Amino acid sequence: MGDAASGRGRVVSPPRTAEDIFKDYRARRSAILRALTHDVEDFYAQCDPEKENLCLYGYANEAWEVALPAEEVPTELPEPALGINFARDGMNRRDWLALVAVHSDSWLIAVAFYYAARLNRNDRKRLFGMINDLQTVFEVVSGARQYKERSSMDNGGRAKPLVKVENNGKGTDEAYGEDDSDHGETLCGTCGGIYSADEFWIGCDICERWYHGKCVKITPAKAESIKHYKCPSCNSKRARQ
Repeated sequence: MGDAASGRGRVVSPPRTAEDIFKDYRARRSAILRALTHDVEDFYAQCDPEKENLCLYGYANEAWEVALPAEEVPTELPEPALGINFARDGMNRRDWLALVAVHSDSWLIAVAFYYAARLNRNDRKRLFGMINDLQTVFEVVSGARQYKERSSMDNGGRAKPLVKVENNGKGTDEAYGEDDSDHGETLCGTCGGIYSADEFWIGCDICERWYHGKCVKITPAKAESIKHYKCPSCNSKRARQ
C-alpha cells in the first residue's frame, strides 16, 4: 500500500554500504523526531484511538506518516509498533510520547539491521558505532521534556533565552546555568534547525516550542523585557479566536 512518493513503496535501490545504511537510519530518525517534537500536535491529533491499528513511519526522505500497517506478508521492511493510537487517551500524554519514542527506536534499529545483515562483521561494527554516537529518539524526547520542565520551574515560567556568553575573552557555552547536553536535539519551531549554543533561542510559554531568535525576530535584549513569550503561531491562533 502507499506509493514511492510517500516513502512506503518498494525500495528500488536499498542502501548497501555502512555509510548508506547510516544515512537511511539518520533520515528516518529525523522524521520520527519531527513527528514527536516539532509536529507533535499534528501527530497527536492523527493518533485517534477510534481508528484502526495505526503505526508511525519515518521515511528516507525525512517525511513521517501515521498510517495503517502494510498489508503484504512478509513485509518489504520490518514494521513499526502496531496500534500506537489505542493508548493515547489512556496514558499521560508525555508518558505516551515517551513510549512511542522507545518503540520507534526499536523499529529504526530493526530497519538498519535488516539492511546490515548482509554486511561483514567490521562494517556492521562501524555502522552501529555511528548509530550509537547519536542520541536515541527516547533520549531526545525525554531530554527536551525534562529541560522544558526544569527551565519553567527555575524561571517562574518566564521565557528563557539560550545565549552564547563571552567570559574574559574566552567563549563559554552557557544557557543560564544549563549544560549544553540538556537541550538534547531541540528543534526550532520555525526552521526545524537543531539547537546550537552558538545561537540565541527563546521558548514559547504557551506551546513550549523553542525558536531561533532570528526566526521570530527577538533579540537577547528584547527577550529580557518579556515576562511571558508567545510565539507567532500561538499569537495567530488567539487572533483567529
